[in-house]
Amino acid sequence: MNLEKYRYFVVALDPLHIGTGGYRLGRVDNTIIREPGTNLPKIPGTSLHGAIRHASAMRYGNPESAGQNPKGEFEKDPVIYTFGAGEKGGFNAGVVNITDAKIFLFPIASQNGPIWITNYGLLEDLGFNSERPSEYGNVVISSKLEGVGDKFPLGWLMMNIESANLKIGSSTEGNNLPSSLKEVFERTVIVHEDIFSELINSALEVRTSVAINPETGAAEPRALFTYEAIPRATFLVFDVIINDYHETGYHEIGLWPVKNGKNDEILDWDSPKDVVDEGCQLLEYLGIGGMTTRGFGRIKLLKTLEFNNKLGD
Repeated sequence: MNLEKYRYFVVALDPLHIGTGGYRLGRVDNTIIREPGTNLPKIPGTSLHGAIRHASAMRYGNPESAGQNPKGEFEKDPVIYTFGAGEKGGFNAGVVNITDAKIFLFPIASQNGPIWITNYGLLEDLGFNSERPSEYGNVVISSKLEGVGDKFPLGWLMMNIESANLKIGSSTEGNNLPSSLKEVFERTVIVHEDIFSELINSALEVRTSVAINPETGAAEPRALFTYEAIPRATFLVFDVIINDYHETGYHEIGLWPVKNGKNDEILDWDSPKDVVDEGCQLLEYLGIGGMTTRGFGRIKLLKTLEFNNKLGD
């Protein structure tokens, strides 16, 4: 047995709509999935698993290794080896566990232009150190941001500036800050945990669309509907845990040929993580979730961090 854990930082290039299915009574008709306890929007690990698997199957040249009835042998197909297969694939369990993607930094408009909000507890869980506001109505801001006197306008709220010298760094050895996040952290505001969910849910993107009649190509009468989405430029984080239980090991499988235009491209993969990475990188083009044909769903992989907690025999 060999257990490995990696942390993936991604950013939304488009709005993200991971719907709950069906209509709901309330502010919008089609809502997105949220955490039951915190009410924070998220991308379920099942959605990530399916989208990454589909993208990996395309990248490795065997679309049949994805879908509801994947086909292939784990001794020969890296996608089947990594993600497993169903009845027709021989009941092979996958070796990767992908957690839910949670919001790490959320964009909000302000008089300083776009800023990103987060909270102390979330940063601490991810291995970063920062300051924590002592009260519900206080915020900690970067020295590059300006308030109105001792107040900071945050969306529809005026918050008290408790400190204007925010510095976010790594509190875990080896947990280096992704370079693409350095500028964003200079425009980050730390809010209290009690108001974090309220601020995010009040700033979600809401759009209105109309159902189209497939026979006429025209709009259906009285068929307007609204749906919400996580806005672009939202930073999210999720973990990938690899439990390679196979006795043969992936190193004995070798390389998997992929046809790329007129040439046969050979993709070298040293572990199931390489298969996951190939799929994640392709999500920058294929997207995830609903409304992808309407410009939704693309996410970009920024960086992966490896944890020094490998377990093996």
